[in-house]
This record gives sequence, C-alpha cells and structure tokens, in this order.
Amino acid sequence: MKSSPLALTVLSLLSYQPLHPYGIRRLIKQWGKDDVVNVGQPASLYRTIERLQDTGLVAVSQTERDQRYPERTVYEITDAGREVATKWLAEMISVPVTEFPRFPAALSFVMMLSPAELAFLLDQRAQRLQAALAEIEASLAAEPPLPRVTMLDNEYLRAVAAAELDWVRGTAADLTAGRFTWTAAELAALADAHEGQGDSMD
Repeated sequence: MKSSPLALTVLSLLSYQPLHPYGIRRLIKQWGKDDVVNVGQPASLYRTIERLQDTGLVAVSQTERDQRYPERTVYEITDAGREVATKWLAEMISVPVTEFPRFPAALSFVMMLSPAELAFLLDQRAQRLQAALAEIEASLAAEPPLPRVTMLDNEYLRAVAAAELDWVRGTAADLTAGRFTWTAAELAALADAHEGQGDSMD
C-alpha cells in the first residue's frame, strides 16, 4: 500500500489504542491535526481503513454495540502495521518529495493579470495568512503548555506561514511601488522570441 498522511495518521493513532473510525476522526480534530491531515470527508477515512485492513496493516479488534449509536467496528494495528508505519514515518521525514500545491501553480500564470490586480490579490492573501498565523501562534501558546514533541507540526506550519507572509508582502510592495511590473506587449514579444528559438532548433 502506498503511504499517505491519512494512512500514517490512522496507524499512529491505533498504535496507542484500538479505535473505531469515529474515534480516530474525533482525536484528529481534538488534537488539532486536521490542519495537516485532511479528514473533511469521512468517506476518505473509511476507504483508508479498508485499504489498511486489506493489506494486513490493521485488523478488526471488536464490534461495539450500543443502543445509542449504530454498530461500530473497532480496529487495532497489526505487527506489520507497526513496521510499515515506522518505515513511512522515517521516509516522510527524511526524503523531500515534489508536491504540487495550488499557490505556486497559480503564480506561474499571473501574467494573465495586471500588476495592480496581482498586488490586490496578494494583499488579500497576506491578510488571510496573518489570521492563520495568529491561530497557529495561539495554539502554540495554549495553556497548559503541551510537550514540544507534540507540537512540531504547528511549529513547522508557523515557520512556513511566516515565510510565505513575508514573501507575499514583499512582492505586493514591489508591485505597488512599481519596482516589479510587466505589460502585455512585453509578454507578447517574449513569447515571439521563444517561438522563434524553437523554430531555429527544428
């Protein structure tokens, strides 16, 4: 089975105690890990657990029956699951991978906008980043303080958000001050030049 943040999260939580899917989702949200693991759609969690079971990484521990709730299947991690979780964790920490987030993809096509339009949109992003950064800071300053080892993901998110905010603000300032600009004519000439280079290589 291919590693994924959600699959690693399921195995990690089950390494502490057997849980049913609702309990896994609840813990992810209670511990604030939904900032780094997408559990917005419960179906994705159930599909992940099914794949983990099919590959022998988790197994059914018991079935809970309570008149107040529908029947719930409780899962536990297997020895193979512990071994795979450790391997995934080591790989995710030590090996950088190429990911494809939306923001860099959008930045590669900002020539469709005018400098003023881009400056406006970056200012909006900066405001949202500032709000997100404040939320992360609040979680890190929560009382009673949690051990640092449980908050490393928040520390990383704070560093990334702060770096992005600095870059976004700097780029917006360059646009507003006219230090960074472009025109449709300049871009058209650049496209023509590249097209001509391609023809000469044929």
